[in-house]
Parts: sequence; C-alpha cells; structure tokens
Amino acid sequence: QVQLVESGGGLVQAGGSLRLSCAASGSIASISTMGWYRQAPGKLRELVARISSGGSTNYADSVKGRFTISRGNAKNTVYLQMDSLKAEDTAVYYCNTEIGWTWPPRPQSRWGQGTQVTVSS
Repeated sequence: QVQLVESGGGLVQAGGSLRLSCAASGSIASISTMGWYRQAPGKLRELVARISSGGSTNYADSVKGRFTISRGNAKNTVYLQMDSLKAEDTAVYYCNTEIGWTWPPRPQSRWGQGTQVTVSS
C-alpha cells in the first residue's frame, strides 16, 4: 500500500501563492501518475492536476495558467505551485497516485488527511 502525506496549505489573500507538497511512502514502485485533487465544503472531490511519470500533465480548466504541477527528483514526491489564488480555490487539497496514465483518472491509494487551503477575498 501507499501512504500519502500532504503539506503546505494555509491561509492566503486572494492573488497570493502557495506551494503544496506530497510525499508517498510504502509500495512506491507501483506509482506512475501522481495528482492533486480538492474538495470544497458541500462539493464533490475534483481533479486539480495530474502528472505522469513521463511529464505529461492534465489541469482542470479552472486552474490552467495559475497552477503548476511538478514532480521531485524522487519518484514519490509531487508539488503544486498555486499562483493568483482565488476565493473559489478554498478547499482541502489531497494527492493521490495512479498506475499508468488513463482517462478518466483512477486514484489508487487511500486518501490522506489532505491540507487545507483558505483564500480570503
């Protein structure tokens, strides 16, 4: 199994930036794609961005041009640089992993605690 730990959230004013980090541990040899998801109060969890082992990316339309996903040198880390944040970006952000690169995304790991991002307007 893969364990996921997210960090880097916080409170920021609209227009500000945050950088989220996620580290996976455990059975990381099976990890191919890593992604970020978010869940706002009263809403379903949604994909924010994902990146394949080869560097291919998908972004939600709502974050294109503002968020950038990247992977660390270690296969088991993924980052989300969030710029020009808006109040509607407020949510708990989670990372997850996939085996392969398919559509729709198929998160494979148990969800972690997530990290809260709050954007004040």
